[in-house]
Amino acid sequence: MSTKAKARPATAPVVFTANRLRDGRVVWFGAEGTWRDRIDGTTPFAPAAAEEGLALAQQGERDQQVVGVYAVEVDPAGPTPLKFRERLRVQGPSVAAEAA
Repeated sequence: MSTKAKARPATAPVVFTANRLRDGRVVWFGAEGTWRDRIDGTTPFAPAAAEEGLALAQQGERDQQVVGVYAVEVDPAGPTPLKFRERLRVQGPSVAAEAA
């Protein structure tokens, strides 16, 4: 039996990402509470406010707009993810949709 992994507390500002249910594309939680295709215009939340931001972003799951909401630590100087995996997600799909 496995247990759910605990998320470690954020030490840098965070933004929230998920996949859009309609087409599976990566989306980012925007400043006005909507989901965007680009990380530009996202709302960075301070580490202390990450739980509050997560609750706002998860409304998209409850509204069946997105799935798999999670926090991404970003550079305090701008919305650039700190981890390679998330920087890759910002760039978009790594294969052409037509080829799949």
